[in-house]
Amino acid sequence: MARIVLTAFESRTDAVALANTVVDVLRADGHDADLHHLSEDFSVHPESPDSLIVSLGGDGTFLRAARLAHSSTCAVMGVNLGRVGFLLPVEPGQIYSAIENALSDQRRTEQRVALRVTSPDCQFDSFALNEVVLERSLPGHMVRVQTFIDGDEFLTYSADGVLVSTPTGSTGYNFSAGGPVVSQELSVMVLTPIAPHFTIDRSIVVGSHQEIVMRTLDRGAAIVTDGSHAGSIESGESVVITRDPVGVTVVLPQQSGIGSRLRASLREGHA
Repeated sequence: MARIVLTAFESRTDAVALANTVVDVLRADGHDADLHHLSEDFSVHPESPDSLIVSLGGDGTFLRAARLAHSSTCAVMGVNLGRVGFLLPVEPGQIYSAIENALSDQRRTEQRVALRVTSPDCQFDSFALNEVVLERSLPGHMVRVQTFIDGDEFLTYSADGVLVSTPTGSTGYNFSAGGPVVSQELSVMVLTPIAPHFTIDRSIVVGSHQEIVMRTLDRGAAIVTDGSHAGSIESGESVVITRDPVGVTVVLPQQSGIGSRLRASLREGHA
């Protein structure tokens, strides 16, 4: 039997209330359903490859739920309880039909590229669905980042930071920094400088099979994954960014084309 785990932050009372209602309905229909508060440690051990994690909230909720889905090899589906977002294609009024579709043989999924970031200089190993950012750790100071692609030296940036984005994350921080929007169907990574000083400000798109190394010069930098501080490195140390071997399986509504999703999520004030 498929297990359905609804996820929400406990501080989002609207999300918790909806989750409790949905769990009760699903259990009454004979499903194995639970609510998980994302502020708590939790792991999912699915009894079926069709097990599903449902995110209730905004983009931050979805990214936390995606980490849970990645670690348990479950599929994840985002239900939007805030502004329209590219990561959240399901509206609250669609939740029951969307879950029913997600549990069916006809469910529609996308296998999303995710990132693995490690450091040869310290014990650091992290996952990201949206992006990895190497950014300044001191206010008022830029960070100098030397970049390499498959071992070949590329550019050295003086900037607020440098990020590597997936297609999923291309509509987030990458887009705000001037990077391109990338179709989920492409298996690529996007390297984008953040507010660079006297250097090229364009992004570069590389294949997801390639390796990107970012090394700090002059001073250390903070490592941020999916908007959360994940660690730091000192001057002269590096992070290595590659495609995560597992990725994340995202369930979509049957009617969810990239054109309509972009039109809704990138309209003024909702990017």
